[in-house]
Amino acid sequence: MTDGVDWPPGFERTDASSRRKYHGGFEVSRRAAFDSILEELEKMDAYNVEVQTNAPHTAAKSHQPYKDRDPEDPAVVVYFERDGDRYAVPCDRWNNLRDNARAIAKYLEAKRAIERYGVSTVDTEMSTQALPSGEEEVIVADDGSRKEPHEVLGVREDAPDAVVRGAARSLKADAHPDKGGSREEFQRVQDAEQAMLEGGES
Repeated sequence: MTDGVDWPPGFERTDASSRRKYHGGFEVSRRAAFDSILEELEKMDAYNVEVQTNAPHTAAKSHQPYKDRDPEDPAVVVYFERDGDRYAVPCDRWNNLRDNARAIAKYLEAKRAIERYGVSTVDTEMSTQALPSGEEEVIVADDGSRKEPHEVLGVREDAPDAVVRGAARSLKADAHPDKGGSREEFQRVQDAEQAMLEGGES
């Protein structure tokens, strides 16, 4: 692969001074963080997967950057195809490759979890995040900053209450301060859930 990140146009980059280590501490190695991206995409039947960072990647495993390389810009972008559509998931919110890679894997896992609630599918949830064909490109996912309530929860804007509650329950479990999560993130999920339930008609 070519070293370097092809950041999807239309998405604002995180200012370097705002980056920090993930507050909850992802308890995985960097190798495991990048492997977990492929594991989630395999479960989604994705193909033509390309993992990009600003570090050189190994020849044997093109999704894995060399363990001793820590680029100044820790952004990670994943491109993949599924059912004929092309998607991209970028993350540069955190100050190291491992945390950004793990955040992408957790994002993909959350998207898959929506399907398990029995009211929507991964295809439905990812449909608003597909890259259009042709020259125009749009962002498909983000790193968690400045989101609308439905984006915080990873659900459709018109998602039924049952989906909203299910998505919030899963995200709050991950973000709970008693389990090493962030109070700020936990509150953000809680606020998003309340906003959607209060604003919904279902």
